[in-house]
Amino acid sequence: MLVRIVRMTFQIDKVADFHTIFRQSQPIIRSFPGCLHVELLQDADNPVIYSTLSHWENAAALEAYRQSDFFRDTWSKTKILFSDKPIAFSLYPVTIS
Repeated sequence: MLVRIVRMTFQIDKVADFHTIFRQSQPIIRSFPGCLHVELLQDADNPVIYSTLSHWENAAALEAYRQSDFFRDTWSKTKILFSDKPIAFSLYPVTIS
């Protein structure tokens, strides 16, 4: 499994627009092959910072989603709402025995 986190800082007057985009997009993202989970988190100290947390079967599934027309369209609508550069990274869960 691969965990993807994308941290985004929005213009204060664009947060509601992002909420609309995410509400419409979340069920579609969840239906992509290899997507196991997707949720939205809000920063505890700054209400204009949000992160998406998604779980993917593998890196290939995430990459297929990122290359989709749906992702390109959604990302183009989202990135114009930012007030700062987004930060994205992928992680693998670690089990220590």
